[in-house]
Amino acid sequence: MIAAAGDALWDNGTVCGKMFTVTCTGPRNPVPHPCTGKSVTVKIVDHCPRCPSTIDLSQEAFTIIANPVAGIINVDYKQ
Repeated sequence: MIAAAGDALWDNGTVCGKMFTVTCTGPRNPVPHPCTGKSVTVKIVDHCPRCPSTIDLSQEAFTIIANPVAGIINVDYKQ
């Protein structure tokens, strides 16, 4: 399970290779109840410059914590 870090988290690459547990906390668009109630642990493997998100999950990781149709969700994360 992998993800890219947005500018707010990237910190000049210091998070590259670090593991984060990510949990969906709710929708950011009209898709109702996107969260599955699960968490996923991902490894930061890339930088996502100018991404609107803090963490850009791979499709496989996103699908574990949310309905893929949601596209963008609110998350909590911890290292």
